[in-house]
Amino acid sequence: MNSTIAPILPGSTIGMVGGGQLGRMFAMAAAKLGYRVGVFCGSSDEPAADVASFTVCGPLEDHSAIENFARRCDVITLEFENIPAETIAVCGRHAPTYPNASVLAIAQDRLVEKTTLRDAGLPVTPFAPVRNAQETRTAAESLGWPLIVKTQRSGYDGKGQHRLVDVQQAESVDWQAGGDWVAEALIDLQREVSVVVARRADGVTRTFPVFENLHRNHVLDVTTLPAAISPEIESDARAMAIAAAECLDVVGLLCVEMFIEDTDQGPPRILINEVAPRPHNSGHVSIEACRTSQFEQHVRAICGLPLGDTAPTTPAAAMVNLLGDWWGEGGEQPNWPAALSVDGVSLHLYGKHAARPGRKMGHLSAVGESLDEVTGRLEQARRSLGDRKNEGTREQ
Repeated sequence: MNSTIAPILPGSTIGMVGGGQLGRMFAMAAAKLGYRVGVFCGSSDEPAADVASFTVCGPLEDHSAIENFARRCDVITLEFENIPAETIAVCGRHAPTYPNASVLAIAQDRLVEKTTLRDAGLPVTPFAPVRNAQETRTAAESLGWPLIVKTQRSGYDGKGQHRLVDVQQAESVDWQAGGDWVAEALIDLQREVSVVVARRADGVTRTFPVFENLHRNHVLDVTTLPAAISPEIESDARAMAIAAAECLDVVGLLCVEMFIEDTDQGPPRILINEVAPRPHNSGHVSIEACRTSQFEQHVRAICGLPLGDTAPTTPAAAMVNLLGDWWGEGGEQPNWPAALSVDGVSLHLYGKHAARPGRKMGHLSAVGESLDEVTGRLEQARRSLGDRKNEGTREQ
């Protein structure tokens, strides 16, 4: 912890490694605060490049291109965790880089991540490393069937994972395709939630309210605020997120995904599922719902500015994801006027040029007096996207 770090003031240049939608929304928030944002990404047509002050293109392994980028930045941050440690080391030679390589090394490996958090005394889903069906059978003796197996590295939105009910299913997995794996106990799930916590280099932290998440086909579908949990669970979840950020020594943002587990006796139990040292899909609801969005908070955290107030500005808020499934087979645009005719619905599109089924293309959000009212308006708006000039409404 360093309490003498001078803030990086507006007018400075922030570097963002990654050109996707998280980088795009970060750059827009930074510009509002008066910063210039340079983006390092694979090509100039990525979403963040559309709104950046400058773009440097190249593969993450191109240290010459990375050097060229980093020299132009006063501070550097990231929009995804699967970045080579050498790339981060190159960035760090020219400007403070958050999160650092040690954080990424943990976040890139599920086994290391879970072990690190468990050893710090934080509750995680019960797990065991496995490499084949026989080791999975052994793991099931303590974890029980059914269980979830996930690739130890990479994989997101349900990719690289399987739900197994017995050893016969375990034998059907292509164990060589994913390298090493992690088996996890299947939780008696009451609900899924997430907490986004911001942390400065001097150790000052601030959490957002707990967001409740509903997934469809392993992809986040709906986020609501407030979460349907007790004040005690809310407080414990936020404290757990701070402890995780301190354990990992994160500077910037950390999203902690959690399970609320039903128990036979006593109150529900909170278990950490995974962490992501960056803005998170569930945190998009903060743009309209909180006094400071997760993206502005990210800027404040890495620049050493006072962290913003995260209190909700409304009794209820929600966000629904827009996947590429809503685009027509020939690439026809969804019916945006129909969706925006629903009062109070905000549209956020990510500037992606190719729509594919399952690909996150944008989101809709709304605020109001009750969750039933807010989610009803959002579902009405999303359903109307499939109404192609009165040709009928397509259900997702």
